[in-house]
Amino acid sequence: MTISWTEFLVQLTSNLPLLITVLLTTGVILVNGWTDAPNAIATCVSTRSMSARSAIIMAAVFNFFGVLVMTFFNATVAQTVYNMVDFGSQSDQALIGLCAAMTAIVTWAVVAWKYGIPTSESHALIAGLSGAAIALHNGLDGINMSEWVKVLYGLVLSTALGFVLGWLSVKILVLICRGLDRRKTNRFFRAAQIAGGASMAFMHGAQDGQKFMGVFLLGVFLAQGQPEVTEFTIPLWLMIFCSLVMGLGTSIGGYRIIKAVGMDMVKLEKYQGFAADIAGALCLLLSSLTGIPVSTTHTKTTAIMGVGAARRLSSVNWGVVKDMVMTWVLTFPGCGLIGFAMAKLFLMVF
Repeated sequence: MTISWTEFLVQLTSNLPLLITVLLTTGVILVNGWTDAPNAIATCVSTRSMSARSAIIMAAVFNFFGVLVMTFFNATVAQTVYNMVDFGSQSDQALIGLCAAMTAIVTWAVVAWKYGIPTSESHALIAGLSGAAIALHNGLDGINMSEWVKVLYGLVLSTALGFVLGWLSVKILVLICRGLDRRKTNRFFRAAQIAGGASMAFMHGAQDGQKFMGVFLLGVFLAQGQPEVTEFTIPLWLMIFCSLVMGLGTSIGGYRIIKAVGMDMVKLEKYQGFAADIAGALCLLLSSLTGIPVSTTHTKTTAIMGVGAARRLSSVNWGVVKDMVMTWVLTFPGCGLIGFAMAKLFLMVF
């Protein structure tokens, strides 16, 4: 099941529920670029390997290629998120639930962004969808646990593997570069940082782009009165649209997150930034190939923590880490409760 660009535009102008759903989903994708995508380029900006503007443009381009290449290669992440919850057989109520979830995600992300704390929009998405599904079913019947458990695997994978790979990567680089001229290695790692930032942006598109395109198509099919669709093909126009909106979001509000992740948490040198990028990209690649939805935020920030801890534990600003972890912990219950409350409210109003 899919939808062409022409068909989508025709339906958008004649189907008010679809228009509302698309606006809300677009808002969520924008917020993802605003709060989540900057993590991918935080290190190459903080080490002054690239200017913020150039890095944002690079992130937008490689986000698109990540969405395009990995979706054609393996769209399992999109399918996992799409099938994670069941909003029921009544498409109108299901659409209300989806809109409630999107409202919850935007609310949660904007509040966290205000305080400069990088949230995981992946986990906010899953929490909001789950909270809305529970509200519609008045219980856990709307939760597909076989898909949901993949989120728990991803949470452990992105946190533990990100830290370990970050620690190992920087240790290996130090060993390789021992005895080399520092000025020459700095020139090399400046260019390598750009490549590392591009790889992180590519993998962010591969992971997060798929998640939000899956939800976008869910909204389209529900607005068409088709709640039973379980298999779909992501059209090229949606890949382009998703990438552009993410890039716009990063250009609007990305610097605050870049500062929190790349500057305040750990003071990085160029070789350390490159190590964090490689560690994060490898973790995201492994997750995308296995179809496990993980958080770009968790992966990149824990990789940076691992890089800092490899030098000494005091290199990491654990106060900043504490704020981030507290936000991560609160995301599931917080965003889930907002999704639940908004679904109940929308059901009463509409």
